[in-house]
Amino acid sequence: MKTGREKLVGFQKRWQLMLYAEIFLYAIGAAVLIAFLFQNIILSIAIFMLVAAVFTLTLRPWEVTLERVITFVDREVDALEYSSGLLLLPQAQLSGLAQLQQQRVAGQLEEQIKTVQPETNLLRVAIISGSLILLGFLLYQFGVTDQFKSSQPSVEQEEIIVFKPADSTAAKIPQPKLVSQKVTITYPAYTGIAAFTTNKMDIEAVEGSRITWQIRFDAEVDSAQMESMGTRYPMELNEKAYSRTSVLNNSGFYNFRFKDTAGGSYVSDLYSIEVTKDRDPVIEVPDLKQFNSFNFDEDKNISFHSIITDDFGIADAYIIATVSKGTGESVKFREEKLDFESGVQRGSKKLELSKGINLDNMKMEPGDELYFYIEARDLKEPQANVARSETYFAVIKDTLDYGEGVEGTMGVDLMPAYFRSQRQLIIDTEELISQRNKVPKDVFNTTSNNLGFDQKALRIKYGEFMGDESEGSMDVSDREMPGADEDEKGEEQDPLAEFTHDHDGDNEHNLVVQDDHDHEEEEEGSEAKDPLAEFLHDHGDPESSTLFTDNLKSKLRQALSIMWDAELHLRLYEPEKSLPYQYQALALIQEIKNSARIYVHRIGYDPAPIKEEVRLTGNIDEVFNVQKTEDLEEESKYAFMRRSVLRLEELISGESKITAEDRKIFEQAGNELAEQAIEEPGKHLSTLQQIKWVSEERQPERETLIEVQKGLLKALPKPDASPGKGENYTGEINKLFLKELELND
Repeated sequence: MKTGREKLVGFQKRWQLMLYAEIFLYAIGAAVLIAFLFQNIILSIAIFMLVAAVFTLTLRPWEVTLERVITFVDREVDALEYSSGLLLLPQAQLSGLAQLQQQRVAGQLEEQIKTVQPETNLLRVAIISGSLILLGFLLYQFGVTDQFKSSQPSVEQEEIIVFKPADSTAAKIPQPKLVSQKVTITYPAYTGIAAFTTNKMDIEAVEGSRITWQIRFDAEVDSAQMESMGTRYPMELNEKAYSRTSVLNNSGFYNFRFKDTAGGSYVSDLYSIEVTKDRDPVIEVPDLKQFNSFNFDEDKNISFHSIITDDFGIADAYIIATVSKGTGESVKFREEKLDFESGVQRGSKKLELSKGINLDNMKMEPGDELYFYIEARDLKEPQANVARSETYFAVIKDTLDYGEGVEGTMGVDLMPAYFRSQRQLIIDTEELISQRNKVPKDVFNTTSNNLGFDQKALRIKYGEFMGDESEGSMDVSDREMPGADEDEKGEEQDPLAEFTHDHDGDNEHNLVVQDDHDHEEEEEGSEAKDPLAEFLHDHGDPESSTLFTDNLKSKLRQALSIMWDAELHLRLYEPEKSLPYQYQALALIQEIKNSARIYVHRIGYDPAPIKEEVRLTGNIDEVFNVQKTEDLEEESKYAFMRRSVLRLEELISGESKITAEDRKIFEQAGNELAEQAIEEPGKHLSTLQQIKWVSEERQPERETLIEVQKGLLKALPKPDASPGKGENYTGEINKLFLKELELND
């Protein structure tokens, strides 16, 4: 149950609320009346705020305090006996008699407060506001508000549409005059730009904007049209004004045309339409390397932030990430769509977004690769503009993967894997050198020794191409630190050695040396050799049992020798000295790669067999010459503009008058000029307007023809210079004359 104090506070709030309602009704009534009279939303808002401020200062709702409420309630309710002030005091401060009076007043207040109305005039204000709104509506419906439109700012003199008679003959009735003109530009909703009205007829707006033209004359006209790019569009008559609405998609030109009631035709100047395209979003990703690589045992995180901007607002932005697993034909791809850490605020023109990608969370393993890029869409409707950033790469290094071996036949893609391994060694060595003073010495030495092992493994792989025997399995034990007791390792024993016959070993059989062979050759003398020996490829010969030609073998042998030196310095913890050898080895490998490319055999021309019975007979009856005729004349550009220039020269001299054929030529010349004017509206607009008048008037003035000719000559491109020998017809008299001019100058 509410106390007496709470009831008084509730009455106070009800009183203040009714005063604010009066202020709103006064303001809205005046604003709606102005809107009907002047049809100007900005002026209506200004009137609303002004009236609201005036009545707020007049009524002062904040001055309705509890003391004022108590005075008003005591005056209105006699049963309270002017004791309602006791309701604001605590009972502890009152005597027993005062407490009884307080309880009695509280009971009376609860019964009587609902019947008491605050001291306001809400009903009267509502009637006044409704009357103002109704008055404005009636004035608008009966056209009385038209007289108030003349109080709007007048159109500037240079912006007024000028109509000229399309026919130079005298008009039968006075020309109707233009009394009002306006263009309403409504931008697409997604741009967030409010619609506005202007008196300027040259339009510049965003693609997809809705344009409404409206013109009004002081007298009745038969019809009004709009001409745009050679097409005429009728304008609708609505409330004594002609209007047309169109959606802008392309730049161009337009003009107005109307006919009076007597059949006279009038045409206006040309006005330009420049359409601005909605640009794609711009994505910037600063401080992010194009390629990132990680070791398996380190934190594999990629953190970056992106700045995305757009001219009218961004709808969405996200990351497209693709994980590549496997190699060759077994490669698999998985694409994911990742969101930024902070949500995208739709409609923002600039966003700064951050993202951290953890490769472990992407379920990546050594050798897997990650490709990702940022994609953003703007608010354009119905088809949004989409932009994407550059593609960034990340890989988990797998230094023990050396590609496929050569077993049975040549692999399809062996060489690139080897090249990547040599480059990776160089990258790892350079990184190790940069960390010499940042990591402990034992860690540095261990890493250098491991790189030496990787260099050895790469050298062994290339040695297989040379036919070298394997140096044993690449066991991890080979990564041990140099200086360890090699006797403790012991010599590896071949368990099949005693059961096999080693043709390459130092056994007794193999020591039956070539002396016996030489003696046999001496004894046999000129015994016939094998006739197929020089055509056979002996795989038993270690110099021939390789996959390369002799020149490639020498390069590969040199690369293996350099790899030895690179490995040596890595084993001695001297990566700085090893790095030059690695670069030399990489250069040789690159040459081998380019030389070992496989090309498709080019099939040459296979002529028909020669008939021996007709060879060298000299009979050429069936031999004919082939002749081909081709017209290589270049198509003349701007042909009608050039013809118009020549024809205008004749018209200026007064030798002839304009014919119907001339008007067609001028019209075509105007179309050619319009193509240039679309790209540069302000440059050729005047000439385009003048040539339009020339093509429509029966006999234009001589000055107009001269201006049109000058404009066409400026618009015509300069002819391409054609090389040729110039001829000089200077004689002795001309030379003397020129000499005299120079002396007397």
